[in-house]
Amino acid sequence: MRILFLCLFVMGFLGSCATQKTSSVDKQELSFEENEEGDYDIIVFDNQYEYYLNAIAKPINYYSESYLKAKNIIYVNEWNSRHSQPMRYDPNLYEVNIDYRQQTEYGHEFEYKLYNFFKFIEWKYKVKLDR
Repeated sequence: MRILFLCLFVMGFLGSCATQKTSSVDKQELSFEENEEGDYDIIVFDNQYEYYLNAIAKPINYYSESYLKAKNIIYVNEWNSRHSQPMRYDPNLYEVNIDYRQQTEYGHEFEYKLYNFFKFIEWKYKVKLDR
């Protein structure tokens, strides 16, 4: 199984341990990489995320991978838009830019966890990401 340590810290606000600093611009970016087995996974460091997945989120087989991918494209675009507007949106919540590549096959489980990360953010912080 591929494991991607997305390392999203949602302990009141969002941060990332999988960030890169660019030399020309001091910008935090979250990118996804395959592990040695060629798989991706997401780890969110907030106990409420696990609760959300187990008690609130619909099961993985409820969604097709194509549906999740389409929704994740929308969510990532909105997230990155908010990240780029720190005067308008909380820069502590939208701390990192997410480098999600639409052409990459991340897999059903990864797409499900990423989708539910965004749904979790909406649930916990009472924000709406899919306008």
